[in-house]
Formats: sequence, C-alpha cells, structure tokens
Amino acid sequence: MPASNRTPLALTLLTACAALATLAACSAPTQQSAWESRAPSRSAALDAAVPAPDASRYEVQLLDWQDASRNRPVLAKLYLPAKLLGQADKAVPLVVFSHGIGGSREGYSYLGKHWAANGVAVLHLQHVGSDRSVWFGNPVQMVTRLQSAAQEGEALNRAKDASFALDKLLADKGLGLRIDANRIAAAGHSYGANTSMLLAGAQVRRDGGALNLRDSRVKAALLLSAPPFYGEGDPKAIIGGIGVPSLHVTATEDDIKIPGYSSGYKDREEIFEAMSAQTALAAKSLAVFKGGSHSVFTDRLGTGGLQQNPQIKLATRELGLAFLQEVFEGQEGAVKRWQTEHAHLLARF
Repeated sequence: MPASNRTPLALTLLTACAALATLAACSAPTQQSAWESRAPSRSAALDAAVPAPDASRYEVQLLDWQDASRNRPVLAKLYLPAKLLGQADKAVPLVVFSHGIGGSREGYSYLGKHWAANGVAVLHLQHVGSDRSVWFGNPVQMVTRLQSAAQEGEALNRAKDASFALDKLLADKGLGLRIDANRIAAAGHSYGANTSMLLAGAQVRRDGGALNLRDSRVKAALLLSAPPFYGEGDPKAIIGGIGVPSLHVTATEDDIKIPGYSSGYKDREEIFEAMSAQTALAAKSLAVFKGGSHSVFTDRLGTGGLQQNPQIKLATRELGLAFLQEVFEGQEGAVKRWQTEHAHLLARF
C-alpha cells in the first residue's frame, strides 16, 4: 500500500477490538486448545437460547483454501441448504459473511444455520490476519496484535479474501453448481461490515486515486453494527455511491469506547443515511433495537442483557432472511411484515 498521512482505514476495526477486548478480557482463552475444548458447550448453550433449525435442513462444510498470489490462507465454513426431493439442481442465493476482529468462521452460527435452513447458503469467512488468533499468546502483546489486525493492509486483504473465496466456491464443480452467482450478498459485523461495504463499492481515496475493491457479483449488503471509516472524512464521499440494496442493523447501546475514541450507535445511523438509495432496486432499511450492545450480534450470550440478547438474535436472523427474500426472491413487503411483528423490540425502523 502507498504511504499515507491519513489515519489507517482499518482503524475502524479498533472499534470492534475495543468492544470485544473489554467484554471478553476475563473470559478470552489464553490457549487455542482451551477455546477449542469449550466450543461444543458454547454452541450448545447458544442453540438452547436461540433454538437452531433442524440439522437435516442444512449441510455444513469446512473449506481451507490458499491464495498463492498473497501467500495467505483463506478459511471458510459453508452452510448450505439441504437438497430437497426434486430440487437437487436448484441454485440458491449466497451470503458471504465477514466476522468482526477476533472472530472466526465458527462465529455467527445462529445466522448461518437459520438462513441455510431457509434456502440461502452462507459462507462464513475467517480472516487470518484479524481472526481469533489475536486473543492467544502473551497477554502483554495483545494490544500489539490488535493494532496489527487493524492495519490498512489487513482491511484490504479481508475484502480480497471474500473475492478469492467467491472465485473458489463458484469454480467448484460440485458446490459451485448449487450457488446462484447472480444472487450474492455481502454481510458482516463491525469490521466485517466495513469489509462488506468495500465489496459493495465503498471508495477510499489514496494519492489522488480510489482504492476500488468492488466485487460486481455482490448485489446486496447486510451490515451489522457498521462503524465509520475512521479518519477518512465525510462518509458520503466514501459510501454514497454504493448502489445495491442494503440492510443496516444496530441497537441503542451499540457503543464502542476506547481511550481517545468513542463511537455510538448514532454513527451506525450516519452510515445508513450516507449510503445511496438511488433507485427502487437500491432501497435501504435500518433497524435499531432497544438496548443491546456492540457484541450482541455475535454468538456471545449475556452481553446486552440476559433476556434481550436472545431476543435480538432471533429477530436479527429473521430480519436478515426477510431482507434476502425480498431482494432475491421478490417477496415484496417481507421486511415491513417483520417490522410489524417485532415492533416491541425496536427504537427506530
């Protein structure tokens, strides 16, 4: 990347870093084996709080790729709708999901399972430069690891991970035939929302030119807790030209606070307002839940309120599905019907 006097693009991710680091400091594992050993119990607890669909309705595959051009592993977990009788050759829409800092392909499983069980494939990426490895190792060096994960080069690599993963998945002689390449959405939480906006057409200026990571295959964007592109100026100049349908989800306590920097849920609303809605096909929606937290949209339980947490998760997965059905299946009014059903949870829609 060319040198720049601007604050690095990926410092947006320090928003997610701070939130997760603060909330997970007491429980984050010091060894990867500890995390792995606790994963089944974490998953069972999540499925109990946010009932998962019948496992016969979806398939799961782990995919380990290597991008030779960047010497970078690209890991993914694919949730795929189960083949139904008489529909073995039916191609389905796809969501490419990007995690927040410190996450992995195992996260946001309540979304992947539900959407796949209802006819939408979900490819959960793991970005090796900003994944859960930041939590492991010498605790004294954690800040350094987080800062490294938040460098501009990693922000750009995350978007390249998604495009590379799409290339590999669609070229697969088996899996690729089950994906409709004309119905692909980018989705993500926090840092992952920034990644999704880059794929959808966000333009960051450097040395008189634009860093363009737009992937033309992305036809919609689903953004959870989207932080601003910190240090990059007017958000309209960056995301105003995004012309795909977008869904924005946040909560009134979706706050990020670190020494010298804070970002409240109003920043998420600003992202919503700045993004283009140039045509009827590029309609945008915003849902603001009451309460919650920045990490309530992850697989973590408890954060944002013991009762509120599972309610927001259940509502979010239903809203995401309604959005995807409206965009890709032509089910007009699906999002509006969701609003009516979940109005008691909402501060703004």
